[in-house]
Amino acid sequence: MGFLAKLFGKKPNKEDDKMTNVKLAVIFYSMGGTNFQLSKWAEEGAKQAGADVKIFKVQELAPQSVVEGNEVWKRTTEATKDIPVVTSNDLEWADAIIFSVPTRFGNMPSQMKQFLDTQGGLWATGKTVNKVVSAMTSAQNPHGGQEATILSLYTSMMHWGAIIVPPGYTDPILFGAGGNPYGTSVTVGEDGKMIGDVEGAVKHQAKRTVTVAEWVKKGNQ
Repeated sequence: MGFLAKLFGKKPNKEDDKMTNVKLAVIFYSMGGTNFQLSKWAEEGAKQAGADVKIFKVQELAPQSVVEGNEVWKRTTEATKDIPVVTSNDLEWADAIIFSVPTRFGNMPSQMKQFLDTQGGLWATGKTVNKVVSAMTSAQNPHGGQEATILSLYTSMMHWGAIIVPPGYTDPILFGAGGNPYGTSVTVGEDGKMIGDVEGAVKHQAKRTVTVAEWVKKGNQ
């Protein structure tokens, strides 16, 4: 836009420039608060990279009585009450998506799976094609299914025709969080606190996702 403005004597339009920003949806499920925190760090990193970011949660499926009976779960529900529940329209809006979920027996939680399973309409009309996606996860121990959980989500993304952007080993900061090349994964101790230097890895992954989404978006313009 700047080159054309100079060529034709037109001043650059800031609104036009804004329209080229990557639109990123950060979608999480969190029972204990860990993946909510990861999502907030991803939001910060993506905004630093110039993206327009929205955070969403998936719909809770557990009975209210079960949630109320667990103090940690109850606190997380209260802390995330103002976060909107994600819809198909939000997926359609986004150029890129970062998912953040805890592991459930080496798989994604049913809450996230249920949301993905209801996106057949978008998939059938080609609206999931070329979405740039990345994923993060957490578990209570380093070998509790973290990599398998991310790969289970990426399997669905392959069916979507999405472009998967793993962090790989693209920055030394990733090793502070355990060096998972599939996506940032967090080990949470019995005290509920994350083990390792996770924030920097999350922000790097978010910035990398935005960068690749910029390449894709510019190529489609």
